[in-house]
Amino acid sequence: VQLQASGGGLVQAGDSLRLSCTASGRTSSSRFMGWFRQAPGREREFVATINWRGGHEYYADSVKGRFTISRDKAKNMVYLQMNSLKPEDTAVYYCASAVSAILSSSSSSGAYEYWGQGTLVTVSS
Repeated sequence: VQLQASGGGLVQAGDSLRLSCTASGRTSSSRFMGWFRQAPGREREFVATINWRGGHEYYADSVKGRFTISRDKAKNMVYLQMNSLKPEDTAVYYCASAVSAILSSSSSSGAYEYWGQGTLVTVSS
């Protein structure tokens, strides 16, 4: 599975942004498609994930109610709609694919076998 993230940019606090992730290869083998982020000097953290087949969504508490993950199976795309952005959302955002993860591990970066290159989101105050 190859992943390509896009859509990052510089926005102001309160603005919205939509990230896209294009997946190619054996996408049908994915169980979860997730978004993670890494801010400067911090560890990579879970943002959201979606069950590729069933479409069930799961979020980190820090983004719940503001971010929405979705997928388009026909286009092999995963999206992250980010609303009410805050300066603390500033990070490089990565999309990732998990082939063998189960729900209980789907928020762990170690459960994801494939990663995109990341796209930078900068939120100014």
